[in-house]
Amino acid sequence: MALRAVPIWGCCAKRRQHCSVYAKRSECQAGVSEVGFLNSGVERKWRCSAVLVEKPLTLSGVASLPGGSGVEEEEPQIAKPSGFHRDLQSLPKPLTAADFSSYPNDASNVRVAYQGIPGAYGEAAALKAYPSCETVPCEQFEAAFQAVELWLVDKAVLPIENSLGGSLHRNYDLLLRHRLHIVGEVQLVVNHCLLGLPGVRKEELKRVLSHPQALDQCEMTLNKLGVVRVNVNDTAGAAQMIALEGMRDTGAVASARAAEIYGLDILAEYIQDISSNITRYLILAREPIIPGTDRPYKTSIVFTLEEGPGVLFKALACFSLRGINLSKIESRPQRKNPLRVVDASKGSVKYFDYLFYIDFEASMAEPRAQFALGHLQEIARFLRVLGSYPMDTAL
Repeated sequence: MALRAVPIWGCCAKRRQHCSVYAKRSECQAGVSEVGFLNSGVERKWRCSAVLVEKPLTLSGVASLPGGSGVEEEEPQIAKPSGFHRDLQSLPKPLTAADFSSYPNDASNVRVAYQGIPGAYGEAAALKAYPSCETVPCEQFEAAFQAVELWLVDKAVLPIENSLGGSLHRNYDLLLRHRLHIVGEVQLVVNHCLLGLPGVRKEELKRVLSHPQALDQCEMTLNKLGVVRVNVNDTAGAAQMIALEGMRDTGAVASARAAEIYGLDILAEYIQDISSNITRYLILAREPIIPGTDRPYKTSIVFTLEEGPGVLFKALACFSLRGINLSKIESRPQRKNPLRVVDASKGSVKYFDYLFYIDFEASMAEPRAQFALGHLQEIARFLRVLGSYPMDTAL
């Protein structure tokens, strides 16, 4: 009987670097062990002593906390054994398969970061993923990434694409810049509401504040009202501004939760031009989850290819040959070295050097996914698995 590749998890304790060792196999020498997509490690049992304030986290606030970027971590102190345990009942119980859960709702008291302020759609996505979590607002997407890295929060829930507005390229770039892992996704139905101060009618409004994308998604409704559209940083921030300054001639496009938080009236609901408005969010964590095969899974990767005819076709064929469905592909020019010089018969030619982000519907626990990435590694100059996680199929 032919042997299959079996991932054996371990951690290099000396430098706390994650590694994965693969058992020997008698066939399919695809070199999958060099990809490094099955990595895990022992969670470090230290936490930052900084106290979070009620204001959203900012980049300057995160960077100034102990353990910020550029500060080398101290080696953990290993306690010396103190002899046999006299009370055998006090010994820790061995973990079983039931102790590991890969579903996003596996924790009840987690701290989850999101971009914006209370009432933002990001907060609603965090509460959908973890209904009893403590939400932590962050001023920028970058601050949410750093809050997870510095152990200020357990998870971050950040948008990656919208059915009307498309992909959020900023967060694609941040996924590659930071070493966080995707452990889940959330699909949130967006209900844009027109908000105003109590007693104000929508016909009295002269201006409407909101995030530029929200204003674009409600263009037809706002044109009928004949109001001036004003861009602000986020939807909940627009509602907060109206409530604090008492702007009776100004409305906001925001969520129904924002109206409840800031004491505003909902003048109209579902004002977006297209009713089916869905935003997909990613759940990010410091450590990857252990993927399974008990439910539909999705895996996200990023890679680069050499220049040449049919190279992208060959990369996509790695999945097609194994019956793996690709749900999304996104290309982004490399930010540091966007141009690549190629020697041609008639002189040098400059091409954009692209990064390809792909989501495919398979779990890394499946051999076909492991073999597909082993095949892709043979033609890719760079390959990184961003996460293998359960798909969100509930709206």
